[in-house]
Amino acid sequence: MSGEAKVVPGKVSVPCKVNGEAVTLEAYPMARLLDVLREGLRLTGTKEGCGEGECGACNVLVDGELVNSCLVPVAQVAGADIKTIEGVADGERLHAVQEAFIECGGAQCGICTPGMVLAAVRLLEHTPEPTEADIRDGLAGNLCRCTGYMKIFESVVRACQK
Repeated sequence: MSGEAKVVPGKVSVPCKVNGEAVTLEAYPMARLLDVLREGLRLTGTKEGCGEGECGACNVLVDGELVNSCLVPVAQVAGADIKTIEGVADGERLHAVQEAFIECGGAQCGICTPGMVLAAVRLLEHTPEPTEADIRDGLAGNLCRCTGYMKIFESVVRACQK
């Protein structure tokens, strides 16, 4: 292969930002954002749980809004600013939510954790001092089969204190 761009019929170029970096995603227009992130960009922190938008494991932020990446066609993110779990930390410095998940045991098997962290980050960006009801509402789109949720809720409260 000579290094030239290969045009594949039916694929589109989708310019956007991922974790602060300008990229052009090459994919079929209806390819799931989840698959393009994981396979095209090798950002494997975003997990697939149900593939139906029910569990929140694949949550990412698109223009600051929490979305299930398994339901978003890549053509829909043209010009968008996307943040995945890989973009939450500041270099080697973990985000307060990530630190709190570690300290409180909010992460167990790890499948739901990236989506939970992104949901918590978004919640705290909009509600810096959430009530328990706010936390329950902010994480309502995320399912976890391991923790029973209390350690996750404790993690969000701890992150508020940092």
